[in-house]
Amino acid sequence: MTHSRAVFLMVLVTLMWSIAGVVTRHLHAAESFEVTFWRSGFTVLALTVGLSALRGPSSWRELLRGRWPLWASGVCWAVMFTAFMVAITLTTVANVLVTLAIGPLVTALFARVLLQHRLPRRTWAAIALAGVGIGWMFGREMQISGALAGMSVALAVPLAGAANWTLLQHIAHGSGDPDEPAHDMLGAVWIGAVISTFVALPLAWPMRASAHDLGLLALLGVVQLAIPCLLVVWLTRVLPGPEIALLALLEVIFGVTWAWLGADEVPARATLTGGTLVLAALVGNELLALQQRLRHAAVAG
Repeated sequence: MTHSRAVFLMVLVTLMWSIAGVVTRHLHAAESFEVTFWRSGFTVLALTVGLSALRGPSSWRELLRGRWPLWASGVCWAVMFTAFMVAITLTTVANVLVTLAIGPLVTALFARVLLQHRLPRRTWAAIALAGVGIGWMFGREMQISGALAGMSVALAVPLAGAANWTLLQHIAHGSGDPDEPAHDMLGAVWIGAVISTFVALPLAWPMRASAHDLGLLALLGVVQLAIPCLLVVWLTRVLPGPEIALLALLEVIFGVTWAWLGADEVPARATLTGGTLVLAALVGNELLALQQRLRHAAVAG
């Protein structure tokens, strides 16, 4: 896969991720941990069918024999799945997505410290500009809404995500140990969904979800979670972790827009201003990367 196609697929992933907020706003009765339970449960069903079709029965035997990176990644996915849905029921979509947007900053730090990756100056500049936008949105939203609980829960998502992208990058490009076998990390998404389902189950009672709610939560489990998460694991073989985290910021723009258009959740002016800076950072980084690749291709030619 070329880098450009990988970037396109990552944008598609963020588009699918971004529907969570607007769909959740149309639920009738399900709340908090019940929402998490049903979404994760439907994700488990979708992934069970998908992985069985892709890999056959042997995939489950390999899963049981999986080494520690597989299970560590599964725990990261579980934290991301659970914290996101709980947070989205506690505060606005914009507040949650703005908090998630610190992911590139944490991922870049993890990659630099843990993997000794040297990031290009354009990526650091993009992260810095995105950080300004995020800081502006975060500060203004905290003053206006005081949504400390929801944003604090949401903070677990970029922290777990940064750990996950760094681990997946480490596995995708080899650990440096010739005795360490290659890992298939697709099963980690399934493990994460199973953990999230069982963690949320005792906290989800009494169940109140209507048939309408279950239909929407099934949509989230399959389209918003199972499919894009499998894609992003695959894309870690092509895109570096910091770039994945930076492209994932598009979820902020898409998600806020969906909530605005589909649920009348109008974002504050600070959110729009900061979001513009985030989008500018993304576009600038990718344009500079494209220019650099074209220059190298011309020299090679």
